[in-house]
Amino acid sequence: MEGSVQRVGNRVRVNAQLIDARTDAHLWAQTYDRNLADVFAIQSEIAKAIADQLQAKLSPSEKSAIERPPTTDITAFDYYAHAKNLFLTAFAGSRGKSDLQQAADLLNQAVTRDPAFFEAYCQLAFTEISIYFFLDHTPARLAAAEAAVQAAARLHPDAGETHLARARNLYWGYLDYDGALRELEIARQSLPGEDWIFSLKGYIERRQGRWEECIRDLERATELDPRNVLTFQQLALTYEQLRRYPEEKSTLERILAFEPNDPVTRSLHAFAELDSKADTRPLHEVIDSIRDKNAAALSSVADNWLLCALAERDPAAARSALIALGENQGALGPMIDLVFARPFVEGVIARMTKDDAKAQAAFTAARADQEKIIQAQPNHAPALCVLV
Repeated sequence: MEGSVQRVGNRVRVNAQLIDARTDAHLWAQTYDRNLADVFAIQSEIAKAIADQLQAKLSPSEKSAIERPPTTDITAFDYYAHAKNLFLTAFAGSRGKSDLQQAADLLNQAVTRDPAFFEAYCQLAFTEISIYFFLDHTPARLAAAEAAVQAAARLHPDAGETHLARARNLYWGYLDYDGALRELEIARQSLPGEDWIFSLKGYIERRQGRWEECIRDLERATELDPRNVLTFQQLALTYEQLRRYPEEKSTLERILAFEPNDPVTRSLHAFAELDSKADTRPLHEVIDSIRDKNAAALSSVADNWLLCALAERDPAAARSALIALGENQGALGPMIDLVFARPFVEGVIARMTKDDAKAQAAFTAARADQEKIIQAQPNHAPALCVLV
């Protein structure tokens, strides 16, 4: 399925076409030129046309779902669509924290405008629990995620999307792996083509040390969404943790086949040589290439640049990487949950240059910062590990 959308004022033009991926043959195409208020009717018409072309037999409930608009409030839908885009790109660059927070704000505005906007509540739950897990491990953030799940459950308690939202909360919010897996199995019954069900299942299995099952489910997720960079990267990370470096590299090459200039994937692919052979040259070359041709992307690979500089005992390069990192915290190894504030990294660089006084001052400041984080997030194990 391919298409494009053009919007001018209150008019919208949607071009849609169905292509056989095996032969590149065009099976069906249609252009819709309507008022913006008709956008949901266009979605329904396209879905029905695709089903007809594929000779799919739709159940009465599926037909009803296709015909039911997600909301009658176009502005609320705009907020929802913008928030989904912010969420999808949040982890690809340096604005992850601000993009996720903006997505949550937009979704809260969407459900305020339309309290019956089920899909917005599900996306809000996903966004809030992601912020909790990755950025803001506080009780207030967890409560916000739980409130969104409960709101979705009140609207559609038996929907697969509700069970998927609950599974995410159980996993990322409460580390209830068995409960999350049960919810994912229920969700799978009505959402058999939802890649997130299999990717989340894989992440949980990885936490449980069930490596082959993890790989199987992440592979299934990539089959369902073969252009999902995040899932491929997580599959590669799994191979890295198993020290299966050839498979890690081949998985990253699958991303590069359709995103050849993706800076994060390029740096990860080169980093495999550092991991497997203690060879910094490929990573050094990739970083130099990004600096020369795509300097705006440096912040997204600053973690790996910093590690490369530390491995090469190059304090000047390490300082440059720290500048590129900006206000983001850095992971100084494969355990991405263990992130270190800027003063700690400054202390490491000072130690490299044998400036003991500067190193002591930086580490003292880093400890004070970390103690504040633990006061706000007392049950967050990675934060405690950093303090130790």
